[in-house]
Amino acid sequence: MGAAVARALAPTHDLLIGGRESTALLEVCDELGARPWPVELTDERAVAEATIGVDRLDVLVHSAGVARVGAIADLPVQAWREAFEVNVTAVAGLTRLLLPALRASRGHVVLINSGSGQRANPGWAAYAASKFALRAFADALRLEEQSNGVRVTSVYPGRVDTDMQRDVRRQEGGDYEPGRYLSPESVARAVVTAVTTSDDAQITEVTIRPAAGPLN
Repeated sequence: MGAAVARALAPTHDLLIGGRESTALLEVCDELGARPWPVELTDERAVAEATIGVDRLDVLVHSAGVARVGAIADLPVQAWREAFEVNVTAVAGLTRLLLPALRASRGHVVLINSGSGQRANPGWAAYAASKFALRAFADALRLEEQSNGVRVTSVYPGRVDTDMQRDVRRQEGGDYEPGRYLSPESVARAVVTAVTTSDDAQITEVTIRPAAGPLN
């Protein structure tokens, strides 16, 4: 997902692509002529050090996330902690550190949420709770930063053809059917639409669903 968004923004933006240090990160950066920003987002000290020197930022896209499927009766507390640490706390922490840079450019924060941030289904309690929390974070941030010219958009895709989705389907014990899912590029196009909206408007929420319909 992050790579697709980066490719969609590359023609119009200078990119700083974050993620865990990996070959995949470096390959995408080489492809797009972008600067790698390797950092573990749950490491508060590392994130603080990595944001030093970022003085202006037009767009901040949050696309990292984890999902662990399981009934409330079976899901260990650690799964809840991980969901909130990655899907909410890390997002809030990074955004807070980068707010001065976003204010300086009257920038835009885009949060890749999920359909689970709009509706909680059986077996998805921890993930949905974290995504509902992410939605609340976005709504509060939008109101708090409106006077500073910072815009905030939440994107709610349905199932997307990604490695994360493959892992989810393994957890669910179902077949992986990429033809039934959104492509990452479809979500990336929604991000581009949001961040290129004219100055007199902002897209606060975007909901995208696969044309094939819901997956049971």
